[in-house]
Amino acid sequence: MSAAVHVRFSDRSAHAGLAMLAAALIVLAAAPLWGGRDDLRLLAEIYAYVALASLWNLLAGYAGLVSVGQQAYVGLGAYLLFALTILADVPPLAAIPIAGIIAAILSLPVAALIFRLRGHYFAIGTWIVAEVFRLLASQVSALGGGSGLSLPAGIVTSIAASRQMREFVIYWIALALGVAVLAAIVLLLRSRYGLALKAIRDNELAAQSNGVDVTRVKLVVYVITAFGTAMLGALIFLQKLRISPDAAFSVNDWTAFVIFITVIGGIGRVEGPIIGTLVFFLLRQTLADLGTIYLMMLGAVAIAVMLWAPKGLWGLLVERFGWELFPLERRVVFADRDAPPPSAPKGRPEAK
Repeated sequence: MSAAVHVRFSDRSAHAGLAMLAAALIVLAAAPLWGGRDDLRLLAEIYAYVALASLWNLLAGYAGLVSVGQQAYVGLGAYLLFALTILADVPPLAAIPIAGIIAAILSLPVAALIFRLRGHYFAIGTWIVAEVFRLLASQVSALGGGSGLSLPAGIVTSIAASRQMREFVIYWIALALGVAVLAAIVLLLRSRYGLALKAIRDNELAAQSNGVDVTRVKLVVYVITAFGTAMLGALIFLQKLRISPDAAFSVNDWTAFVIFITVIGGIGRVEGPIIGTLVFFLLRQTLADLGTIYLMMLGAVAIAVMLWAPKGLWGLLVERFGWELFPLERRVVFADRDAPPPSAPKGRPEAK
């Protein structure tokens, strides 16, 4: 008779970390009670960057699809929000998930084109797609053309009656969307798709030879990333209340900073984008007034981390202390560790 076993992902340290995270979420959810308007806007921006970096990390760190054109879906989601609210009279909050769905559908023909490319050609292809989207957006006169436009006052007030309540609603949506993105990524990576992604990340050819449908898995990840990124883009520009092609499809704001965050935090780790975002905003709040020196300092930090902590800051912590906030490795645990091993059947000598 064999001992019962089960598989689990977490241990005691992970349970303690998750308890601390839950307490932090409760405090952050109550931020409208203790934070000012600027504080809420800053926190909402942090949540958006955590989610954007997490999605890029899923795409590049697990699926091996290094994209430098994620601004395509940020801008697409933002323009879809403005189009749906202004041209189709869709409520702005309902337009956010609709924008994500439409972007996910549009990502299918885009994937059919750029998945023909490999390596740096794929990266360049994603940037070209983003530029095409930007040029198309600048030709839509109903949405302001190249100069952009602002959301009409009637649409803004439909979110909530007062300005303060609108700030609260957008803040809570940003927090909920950030948590939902992280939770979806963890659940995906703990599923059979997660096993396939890890196999692809380690050796794509070996994964394919062992029966993994590499193209389908990558397509699923690409569509999920497009869906989430577009919703985040819609939310970001709903908070800004104004859009223009250069702002919506900015490679600096929505791709370069996201890559920086993921690399210094730890690419291929769920916790990496969280740590990277905190470091990025700490540097930004401290050095943003220095102009071009600020960008030089970001570059210096990125180089230093890549040289002395190639696996990122969180990877360094994992190597030294074994910390894991979102453990993904499967552990086989015996149901009763204190039970003695099964005895040999009568008439047969015990194995030595």
